[in-house]
Amino acid sequence: MRRVLGIELRRSAAAGSALILLVVGVLALYFAEGIGFATGWMQLAMSQRLYLALLWPLALAAGAWQASRENRSKVTELFASTPRPRASRILPILLAMAAAVTAAYLAMGLAGGLWIFDTAAYLPVQALVVTAVGVLALIAAVWLGLAIGRLLPWRATAPVLGIAGLGLLLAIPGATRPHGWLALVFSPIYEMNMPDAFTTVPGRASAAQALWLAALAGAAVLLFASGGWRTRVAALLPVALGAALAITVMPHQNRYVVGSVDPVAQELVCADDEPRVCLSRVHSGLLPELTASARDGLTALAKLPGAPTRVHEDTSTYVPDRYAPWRPDLVLLRVATGQDGHLEEPDRVQAKVVAGAFTGSPECQNFPRPADQYAAAYWLIGQEPAAGTFYESDEQASAVEQWHTLQAMPAAEAQARVAALREAAVSCADGASLFAGSAR
Repeated sequence: MRRVLGIELRRSAAAGSALILLVVGVLALYFAEGIGFATGWMQLAMSQRLYLALLWPLALAAGAWQASRENRSKVTELFASTPRPRASRILPILLAMAAAVTAAYLAMGLAGGLWIFDTAAYLPVQALVVTAVGVLALIAAVWLGLAIGRLLPWRATAPVLGIAGLGLLLAIPGATRPHGWLALVFSPIYEMNMPDAFTTVPGRASAAQALWLAALAGAAVLLFASGGWRTRVAALLPVALGAALAITVMPHQNRYVVGSVDPVAQELVCADDEPRVCLSRVHSGLLPELTASARDGLTALAKLPGAPTRVHEDTSTYVPDRYAPWRPDLVLLRVATGQDGHLEEPDRVQAKVVAGAFTGSPECQNFPRPADQYAAAYWLIGQEPAAGTFYESDEQASAVEQWHTLQAMPAAEAQARVAALREAAVSCADGASLFAGSAR
């Protein structure tokens, strides 16, 4: 068997299919929509699943092309006349094509993993499960392609099947609307786009998808091995059973993955020594890049009475709507990564920490406007607000103007205004502003 399998790997479409899937997958990861997996391993696993929109149809087409090999070579009748059981003839083909798509998908993940290896410190087990379901999806696709290619052994079958597979994946969400959970059962790409740093794929969702895909793969094997209409009809049984089980296991809740949060990813990991700087577990690999600047921010804030003495990452989520714990003695800092996996705007961490002290609890309805926050922050730091602090030019100009006004004041008066702004922010006071009459 090993020798036959080796021959199939060398002479079949397996190697070429693996190469095409790998190239398309890596190009999609890096160039389709920017590098959206830079936050961590779960984001990489979900991005890979999203790009099954391209890989799944290609695997279908590869299977169909391989299945038509005997017909293209005009040896179908010759092979059919041999005494060797069909099952022993098709097993090496099934294994070779499955090995090819598995290797391509895992190599695609490795190519993405090398990009974030030095910054992504948190590898949840669920990321491996999401990857495994992606592998199963490709195996089901290539085996289904083999089955259809054997039933319709024409040259046009492979390209037509690839286009049909893409159309099917794109049509599933609309066909199941308004039951989004049903689309999550049958589509391996649904709700896998643009994952938040704390997003996860719940185990029940992965289990339901695995049941459906395993049933689809089993039905494809029966079709590929079938010698008559009875076996082909019997292939419908695993499809029906798998669909029923998957629908039962999947929670009937729309936006199930979009609204799922990994609490372990949100747990705080702190740098050594004081003052304490803590990031979420998913961002803990960025602590060496952020800690020194965050502590510089706390040093600047020490000029204020009752100033914060700790920096915690703001782990609030907006789907679902949950706020990070807040106390007056800490600053909540929103952390973002750039496309290189490293800290976004590292030179502005100090200013963000200081400005964060002029924001109260996330549940506050009243807070100083951003121009006041950054004018006060840069006054404490001792430099003019950096260009590009705000996207809008009027906000940038306002912050600079407020900062110049503070600079022109006696130090004691400016200190009193900044301290009052901090007190107003902490108490959620309405109308908090550096200067009376400031626009809000």
